[in-house]
Amino acid sequence: QVQLVESGGGLVQAGGSLRLSCAASGRTFSNYAMGWFRQAPGKEREFVAAISRSGSSTLYATSVKGRFTVSRDNAKNTVYLQMNSLQSEDTAVYYCAADRSGPHSSGDRYEYWGKGTQVTVSS
Repeated sequence: QVQLVESGGGLVQAGGSLRLSCAASGRTFSNYAMGWFRQAPGKEREFVAAISRSGSSTLYATSVKGRFTVSRDNAKNTVYLQMNSLQSEDTAVYYCAADRSGPHSSGDRYEYWGKGTQVTVSS
């Protein structure tokens, strides 16, 4: 089992920045690729970003490319999502997820999920 806990969400004005963190416990963190997903009210969950086990490979959704950066610190068992130039369309609950392979953009490939952190961008 891998336990994931997201933090860092909050209310921010459009154009602002937030950094989300996802702390992992339970298994060897460096054995897992990590992904970030989000779900806005009334919408399907969507892929945001993912990072390989070593951090050498990343994937981004087109909508966030150039604005968001995913990174990880395997010594701290933590993955981060730096979000810049936030827009109202980025308002959602953000989830991190873990899987032994990857990185993947499909949520169905991820084995473990956190409970999410709310990000609200005011325009």
